[in-house]
Amino acid sequence: MSQLPLRAQLASALGRTAATLSRATGRGDGSVIGGRVGLMLEPDLLRKLAADREVVLVSATNGKTTTTRLITSALQELGGVATNAYGANMPAGHVSALSSAKDAPYGVLEVDEKYLPEVLDTTGAGIVCLMNLSRDQMDRAAEIWLLAQKWRRALDGRPAHVIANCDDPLVTWGASTAARVTWVAAGQRWREDSWCCPECGGPLDRAGSGAIGQGGGVTQVTDASWACRECTFHRPEPNWVLDGEDVVDPRGARWRLDLQLPGQANRANAAMALATVEALGLDAGRALPRLRTVTSVAGRYTTVERDGRVLRLLLSKNPAGWLEAFDVADPALPIILSVNAQGPDGRDTSWLWDVDYRILTGRPVYVTGERRLDLALRLAVAGVPFQLCESFEQALTALRPGRIDVIANYTAFQQIRAEFGRAV
Repeated sequence: MSQLPLRAQLASALGRTAATLSRATGRGDGSVIGGRVGLMLEPDLLRKLAADREVVLVSATNGKTTTTRLITSALQELGGVATNAYGANMPAGHVSALSSAKDAPYGVLEVDEKYLPEVLDTTGAGIVCLMNLSRDQMDRAAEIWLLAQKWRRALDGRPAHVIANCDDPLVTWGASTAARVTWVAAGQRWREDSWCCPECGGPLDRAGSGAIGQGGGVTQVTDASWACRECTFHRPEPNWVLDGEDVVDPRGARWRLDLQLPGQANRANAAMALATVEALGLDAGRALPRLRTVTSVAGRYTTVERDGRVLRLLLSKNPAGWLEAFDVADPALPIILSVNAQGPDGRDTSWLWDVDYRILTGRPVYVTGERRLDLALRLAVAGVPFQLCESFEQALTALRPGRIDVIANYTAFQQIRAEFGRAV
């Protein structure tokens, strides 16, 4: 890599110092404050730090932290990787990530969906991985169709190679202006935000939801097919396919995932990761052993213990995320649910009404968090019995020793992690 200009070197060094002080004083992991200090001294620091590296940007509503971790783990087979491992996914966090590993030839950056156009423009990233779009923090990020449109405009005319989930119509539409796209059939369990065509507004026929017209005739949709009833917008033919526990590559070779991370969502994340690293020259045979070593991601899926109670921590921030968390949760175990509505969560909790909590019927449910009354009302309307607790500690004390699942949204999750020393 070329030498940074003196001003950028100074800004990077001072940013790292600020990050170190933040960690030493217990104020956080330093990934945001370090980047902010660096950008104050050199506003173009991100561009300079990204120069001469192979940069991968990973964006989605759900799963971007995990997919970033999987891609990073695989790419370490080829060399050093700079990454924002703990989810600081805006420019300040990207500066900290690249600054902390200034000699790494690769950069893998999780990017907030809203910031993707800006970060793509600044870094000139060669690879962009796009996985899903659904409602999340709409008081901050606005309507997801607008986000898809911003992606579409940002990719138009750029040479970046896009790895995109063709099972999500909004992602497909957002990625379709790119010069080169590798399509991955990674699945889409949450479909409530994509029943209408983003191209013309007409109805989308989805697998199991009707028939689609082709060439003047009508054919039944296949398991993963979707197509607009009013225009030509339809699901592209995938290059990679997630098939149960396996991923099928573009040559038809089948690879068993055997991940330690649980659930269908993480198999989808792994499929996206494999397609992404192959675009950088790393085949699945070399990448998979490294993907299989990942057991937790920034506290997600971590198991912690206190007074004989063994808790598994699951993060869920929006309706699509809760659907995936329920897939992973053990129906035989009691469960603690914790919801906040701070800035990083989004202040609006109306999304709770889009989650079908009836799946929890029959298991002990304990409700806590700053917005526990909002969640309690939602559970009461769903007919799900629960116990309301003033604090996480009270919920924990109310449970007998044994295994317990915990589902929390972002700041509630971080508070629980802090109770156990920020387990990772």
